[in-house]
Amino acid sequence: MMVNYLDDNRFSVGLRTGAQYIEAIKNDGRRVFIDGKEVRDVTIHPAFSDAVRTIAGLYDISSDPENSKLMTHTAPATGDVFNYIWCLPRDKADLHARRGAIERWSEATFGLMGRSPDHVAGFFAGWAMAPDVFARNGSLELKQNLIRFYEFARARDIFITYTIIPPQIDRSKPMHMQNPPDLYAGVIDERDNGIIIRGAQMLGTGTALSDYLNLSQITPVQPGDDAHALNLVVPCNAPGLKIYSRRSYASAANSVFDYPLATRFDETDSLVVFDDVFVPWEQVFVYKDIDTCRDQWWKTPAHAMGNHQSQIRLVTKLRLMMGLARRVSEMNGVTQIAEVQTLLGEMGSYAAMMEGLVDAQIATCTTNENGYVEPGRQALYAAIVLQSEAYPRMLEYLRELCGGGVIQLPSSVTDFTNPETRIDIERYIQSPQYPATERVKLLKMIWELIGSEFAGRQEQYEKFYAGPPFVVKKRMAMEYNFNKSDKLVNAALAGYDLDGRCD
Repeated sequence: MMVNYLDDNRFSVGLRTGAQYIEAIKNDGRRVFIDGKEVRDVTIHPAFSDAVRTIAGLYDISSDPENSKLMTHTAPATGDVFNYIWCLPRDKADLHARRGAIERWSEATFGLMGRSPDHVAGFFAGWAMAPDVFARNGSLELKQNLIRFYEFARARDIFITYTIIPPQIDRSKPMHMQNPPDLYAGVIDERDNGIIIRGAQMLGTGTALSDYLNLSQITPVQPGDDAHALNLVVPCNAPGLKIYSRRSYASAANSVFDYPLATRFDETDSLVVFDDVFVPWEQVFVYKDIDTCRDQWWKTPAHAMGNHQSQIRLVTKLRLMMGLARRVSEMNGVTQIAEVQTLLGEMGSYAAMMEGLVDAQIATCTTNENGYVEPGRQALYAAIVLQSEAYPRMLEYLRELCGGGVIQLPSSVTDFTNPETRIDIERYIQSPQYPATERVKLLKMIWELIGSEFAGRQEQYEKFYAGPPFVVKKRMAMEYNFNKSDKLVNAALAGYDLDGRCD
């Protein structure tokens, strides 16, 4: 089994197809655990197989020659063609084009997969746009490691996920003061050719499905936590790496008709355990450096690039919710009721605000010292703050529009196969222009967004994927442009004095 990515021959250079993605992760030796058992092949296990096919479908979209104009870009220096998710944008047009590719992928998942391959690709692109941050303490070799791995990943279009926060064990203590001190993933030994990592990290969304795992810390690293101040990658089949998946909503579903979203878009979340995992130096980008571990997120475009992708995806998801809200209102014959129009209008205002903030991120993009552009951060963090409030509110409005209809549904698709039950279902669970099968189909999908176990996870994800709301709001306060505000305050105060109005 290969550990060093330079020796990893699972990938071919060029735009990746779905078949190539599946072949790369099939029986590759990764250790994934679910329901007390080890999964040897995630491509065929019912907890993961449909999500694997969904990811494969994304790669088929981007590698289809008919989509090349939308989904690919040409590197100016070499003329090589890459998936747009790896683009290092040089101008506003590049950001627009990158957005178009990300939006196309999000439409294929209806915005329901938060950790599709374009997410962490955005972070690596952001790091590659300001690589000098990784060499600030004289670590020129680590900077070169980062650039080389980015180029490796881009050339092969690989799927990277990340674990960048420690487990919720005892958050009252810094990482190095946990008992025992190796609970959180960190360095326990250093060798000539690499380092040894021991401990656990969360939240490995999509890790069971990906090629490589990025380990770092976005949680503030305290003095003494040097062993945890890291940024590195390991293949998901690295010896000693163990992936513990949460409950699978896909395998618990009895049919696609009854659970149309969970069966196809459950990317799963995992606790990842590093059981003395060897990491070659070539795969280490930050090493025992508290300052760089912090600055990699905020003094490079990484956090902006990764979260811009998330918000493009969310806009697609909100469009789906708007379509479902309008459709259920039409089906129930209530679209002309003033109260229903009010609910649709309030939902639409949130969806439009999110879309407008994504537009604003591109319109207010900034250029860094290396000539790369990143989304405007004021609009970016405004969108993150709004997201944690808007998504739950839209779910509540959708619940109001559905009422008890999403509860009074047939127990499963098999109720349509029993002649006696089908007669009553077709008579009593139908609407004008919507026979029973269509009404049930629509309401089952809405239930997957507002009431099922899959729905609960989706809401929790959208509220906390960027961190606790108070942390996000603090970042918004840091990124808000107070210059114009200060000038207005100064002008207002300068307009009068103790004697009255000034000239």
